[in-house]
Amino acid sequence: MSSRIHPFCAIIVVAAIPWTTAAPQSVTGRVLGAVIDATSRTAVADAEIVLVSDRRTVVSDSLGRFAFANLPSGIVRFVVRAPGFPLTRVAVALTVGETLLRQIELDSTVKGRSAAQALPAVALVAPAPPAPRYVDFERRRQNGRGQYLGEEDLQKGVYSSLQDAMRGLRGVNVECGGGSGCSIRMVRAPMRCSPEYIVDERVDNMFGQTTPIRDIKGIEVYTGPSDVPGEFAGRNAGCGVIVIWTRAGPSRPKQ
Repeated sequence: MSSRIHPFCAIIVVAAIPWTTAAPQSVTGRVLGAVIDATSRTAVADAEIVLVSDRRTVVSDSLGRFAFANLPSGIVRFVVRAPGFPLTRVAVALTVGETLLRQIELDSTVKGRSAAQALPAVALVAPAPPAPRYVDFERRRQNGRGQYLGEEDLQKGVYSSLQDAMRGLRGVNVECGGGSGCSIRMVRAPMRCSPEYIVDERVDNMFGQTTPIRDIKGIEVYTGPSDVPGEFAGRNAGCGVIVIWTRAGPSRPKQ
């Protein structure tokens, strides 16, 4: 009896090996700096810097220094509080992955700290430095990346409005008509978009362009993203940025 040979049936099992690709991490920015007393120029220790969007908080050290990491790009807002000082609001503009150096000044005179002893007046030979509020304005004006109108320029010109002061600046158009007054546009701006207005370090696109010229102490004009400094860079940088410094500064909330 002949034997029958059955063909060998092989079963091959292929195991699927799962693989994953790590999602790219978003590159976040940070703000480094110090908190100081605007009057005495001394460090303010134990000041709380609170991120408005998610209430994260860092505290300044004995030298007033602080570091705030993992911040999103765009306009980032903080609330700063310290014993003996009024609540202070600060806004900065961060590009993706940027490290921004920022000094935060708190006004001790508002809360009425113990009065310092009056000293005899002393005549100064050197010119007085700019007021603390205008230090950043003067620093950027020396770098010369944008166009600047200081108090002396505004006093020399006979301007009736902010739009009037913008006439003659390179890369800036002032368009009037249509019953809505005059508006400012940057020549390089795409789709005729309006520039970002920052008044006393706060974004104010609703009322910024109506700021009375008599209340303005300094103006910074950046016509495009290549001119805009890091602290003002954001989603609207391509439309240009107009930074306005007023004489009185921002109103402080009552405590």
